[in-house]
Parts: sequence; C-alpha cells; structure tokens
Amino acid sequence: MSANSRTRLVLKITAGQEDAERCAQGFTVAATAAASGVQVSLWLTGEAAWFALPGRASKFDLAHAAPLNDLLAAVLETGTVTLCSQCAQRRNINPDQIISGIRIAGAATFVEEILAPDTQALVY
Repeated sequence: MSANSRTRLVLKITAGQEDAERCAQGFTVAATAAASGVQVSLWLTGEAAWFALPGRASKFDLAHAAPLNDLLAAVLETGTVTLCSQCAQRRNINPDQIISGIRIAGAATFVEEILAPDTQALVY
C-alpha cells in the first residue's frame, strides 16, 4: 500500500471496552494508516478517553485483535493523539495524568483538522 504523504486521516474513536470491536477497528485503522505513511490524527473521545491514561490500553481485551497499547504506541510514534477536553473533564482526567505525547484539545481543533485540505475523517 502506498499513501500520499500529504494525505491526512483524522479518526475519532468514541467507544471503549463496552463496544470493543468498534474501538479496536478504529485503533487498527489508525495504526495501519500510520504504518503506511499517512499523517494520522487520532482523537480519543467518549469512553475511549480512558485510553489516554497509562496502562489502560494494555487492559483492553478482544480476541484476535492486536494489542491496543501497541496500536496506540504506533500512532503516537508518527502521528498525533488527542484527548477530547470535555471528555477528560467529565471523567476527571487531568493533563498530568495522561500518557506523554498525548495532547488535550477541544471541538474547535477537531473541526480545524477535519476541514483541512486532503483530509479524510472517520468516526468509530
């Protein structure tokens, strides 16, 4: 697979362990795109917000799925991972608690990213 290095993929993951297949699909697509050279921006929203905390992704369990912590690390290596600011506040997640390299931002930043040229947005 070859990807245009100017292509950007913005993924918003809204599900956590409660909808494990949808959650894993979003992380898998993000990591696969990152590995193929696509510029990836992964947003952790809703119940996926918990994966911004150290150790939470390693507790995720879904048969026949790649380890979530490995997929998250792959995206962090070359892309951007953002924790939704409102989602963090609702869960009492503070900036000093999250994985190094993950930023906190809100809807204005998300809208700016998805409206940029050569960008595809997906929501899981």
